Amino acid sequence: MNVFRSKPAMRWLVPTAAAVAVIGGGAAAGTIVASAEPSLPERSAAQLLVDVQNAKVDGFSGTIVQTADLGLPELPGMTSGQDGASLLNLVAGSNSARVWYSGEDKARLALLSKLGETDVIRNGRDVWLWRSQSKEATHFTLPAEEKARDSAKLPREAVPSTPQEAADQALAAIDPTTVVTTTGAAKVAGRDAYELVLSPRDKASLIGQVRISIDAQTHVPLGVNVYAKDANAPALRVEFQQISFAVPDAQQFAFNPPPGTTVKQSDAQKLEAQHREQAKQAQEAEKQITSGGGPTVIGKGWTTVVAATMPESSGTEAAAIQQAVKTLPKVSGTWGSGRLLTSSLFSVLVTDDGRVLAGAVAPETLYQAATK
Repeated sequence: MNVFRSKPAMRWLVPTAAAVAVIGGGAAAGTIVASAEPSLPERSAAQLLVDVQNAKVDGFSGTIVQTADLGLPELPGMTSGQDGASLLNLVAGSNSARVWYSGEDKARLALLSKLGETDVIRNGRDVWLWRSQSKEATHFTLPAEEKARDSAKLPREAVPSTPQEAADQALAAIDPTTVVTTTGAAKVAGRDAYELVLSPRDKASLIGQVRISIDAQTHVPLGVNVYAKDANAPALRVEFQQISFAVPDAQQFAFNPPPGTTVKQSDAQKLEAQHREQAKQAQEAEKQITSGGGPTVIGKGWTTVVAATMPESSGTEAAAIQQAVKTLPKVSGTWGSGRLLTSSLFSVLVTDDGRVLAGAVAPETLYQAATK
């Protein structure tokens, strides 16, 4: 069974999600071949991309650790409460999670923190959401799955006939703003792995490179490390600390609410209604941004700058954001004046006339974009 193709929702359980967010600008496969250790056969960058797309496992379990050190300043008002603490850990701390997978309808994710544990468990049509801190559990019953869509009805170009064709389509769909090479072998979670390296061609990017560790046997990505330019240590790391490709025991997916837990029953229709409401709110937020002039994309690839007009808003969240912005350093130039947020991987400029510009670039690039 191909985990990544037949169950796209499981992809985020694997550390490649971090790389996808960073390399949205595109990539072109390099011709350098991995100078792997004698224990591993040589694999080119293109071959490794094919390997990842065709990774097949029946099950796995392990511990994922995420660490971040982006060099962000302390922002008063943005780290209060449970949600604020979680946000702080994402950008300047460490998080861990346990994951179990045993086929398309058996999966479990346990997010671990100092405040407690949050579990999402699927066992067939039963889905549980459990929070240890609040001692609450919600049970959903999913509807019977619809018959799989006939792939013959899809456009021919959407269904590659060979692994190499799949890799060629992936590379052809993105522009060559990235150099993809290999550096050799590594050890991740005690397993032999190849390293796939993605580097921006444009040296103006704050991102130096992204390293993806790929299991030599199963071809499942084991870790992602994002490095700032000229840095020796990663600013962002997401990787398996421990992993086993044995199929987990069925008991891992059988949830029994602990004593004292408040259980709420829900259903797929209610969940769908919640999703519709969230989609509606997202559309309204997008309309607010559009009414303010809409986002503008300046540049391309790794040095893309996104500029938008801040929508008018009110409430406690808006007040907290405004308070945080006021603590940022003041900057000015021919483009005007405003506040600047810098980190090792990105910069954000908030101008006094209500514009926001952001990108994985140095402040000088934002200043240039602000004059356009």
